[in-house]
Amino acid sequence: MSDSSIVICECFARDGLQHETVAVTTAQKIKLIDTFTAVGFPRIEATSYSHPGRIPMFADASEVLAGISRKAGVWYKATCPNAKAVDRAVADLDAGHGANELSLLISATEAHTERNLRTTRAGQWQRVEEMVAGAGSRFRLVGVISVALGCPFEGDVDPDVVAADVRRFVDLGVGIVAIGDTTGLATPRRVRALFERLRREAPQATLVAHFHNTRGSGLANAVAAYEAGCRYFDTSFGGVGGHPVTIQYGQGRTGNVATEDLVNLFESEGVSTGLDLDRMMQSSKLCEDILGRPLDSMVARAGLGPVRTKGKVDA
Repeated sequence: MSDSSIVICECFARDGLQHETVAVTTAQKIKLIDTFTAVGFPRIEATSYSHPGRIPMFADASEVLAGISRKAGVWYKATCPNAKAVDRAVADLDAGHGANELSLLISATEAHTERNLRTTRAGQWQRVEEMVAGAGSRFRLVGVISVALGCPFEGDVDPDVVAADVRRFVDLGVGIVAIGDTTGLATPRRVRALFERLRREAPQATLVAHFHNTRGSGLANAVAAYEAGCRYFDTSFGGVGGHPVTIQYGQGRTGNVATEDLVNLFESEGVSTGLDLDRMMQSSKLCEDILGRPLDSMVARAGLGPVRTKGKVDA
């Protein structure tokens, strides 16, 4: 790898917790996010404006956003599945404690769209257009394409569909697009080919690698994305996360690439993450303590390798 730097979004507090049945209090969520800020993450997925009846874990979204200690220059992201969610985000922002970045969701297949978003792809794109209009210029917007590299219900996903979705987000003014391997079906060869194609066909888009480690290939896929020019990555402490508990697939092992493991790998290769590694390991322990079990990070068990410790950030 060439010496460069990457941008990591820590997703434990949203994509991580949506998969959990353990009760996590509002105070604990605030403590987690404040700890992630101290580590130096430039982007933090803080919560979701999902319907509280469907995903009760985030019924306290407004309270969490009101309680965190923010750092200038950090993007605190909330996920929005529909226009009502954006309305809630706007209300919180107007009240002085909103997110400054919103995720807007699309699935690359009809089957996953129906299961995850309870609509059709055409219907969800209409929702996205409504959400973009409702958000206006108040937020930085992030498009998320789920099952972009394989669907648990439909199998292989046509790269033409993913490329068209990225271009459609760009046309709507959504400049950041996350490419989701939602249940870890990708391989490095397919990742490299897709990211190289997307960089050619949608050079205006900032691509984010959002990979899951369901089948143990998450780190290899992250390296392939990096080699194809990607510099933005989503991870979650302990490899926690995945689908909501009400949507069952992947036998429950759908977790994100573990933050500790990806950071250790890239830093060992001379690629700076800009994170305080000591505080990262403390955050790893806090996540385990709050969930009450050892999590799926190899580095959490074995410790950091020969990582480069230069470039730590001040809290």
